[in-house]
Amino acid sequence: MLRLVSGRVSGLLARRVTPAVCTSSARPASHGHDVSPAVDMSRPMYWDRRDVPLPDRPFRDELSAGDKSLKEKEKGSWKQLSNEEKIALYRLSFNQTYAEMKRPSAEWKTVLGGVFIFLGFTGLVVWWQRVYVYPPAPRTFDPEWQQKQVQRMLDMRVNPVEGFSAKWDYEKKQWK
Repeated sequence: MLRLVSGRVSGLLARRVTPAVCTSSARPASHGHDVSPAVDMSRPMYWDRRDVPLPDRPFRDELSAGDKSLKEKEKGSWKQLSNEEKIALYRLSFNQTYAEMKRPSAEWKTVLGGVFIFLGFTGLVVWWQRVYVYPPAPRTFDPEWQQKQVQRMLDMRVNPVEGFSAKWDYEKKQWK
């Protein structure tokens, strides 16, 4: 327990000392990997969701020159815009329409396929174990053996009052 505490304290001290020792010319090692860009999580994000049909920000923030001219045309009369321009304006603000969001996906096929693959693999494992791992079934599972065992129990009159032999008619040689 003491080692854990001392290890944590030394780790904290090492972290505090490291920035003071580093000079401005020192660069952190990237080990040959590219550093992913930092995402500003304080800004609202765009989501296509059925329960929130109006996201907090438009789908496309960076507009090209054509998109900017289309945004300027948007400020005028919408009767002067063609249907293609109206659709392009809609696609600047939204990635999918509400109907496209409601459209069912084919994900159930993938899930069902995965379930069948899992069941098939499990069946193969069970078959392999039955053939190669488990010993053969004991002879007491054979129907002939079980018939002989029942006849032996009846001959010995096992539990004749309320049990097994009480359900056998010894005179007619059949079950009651």
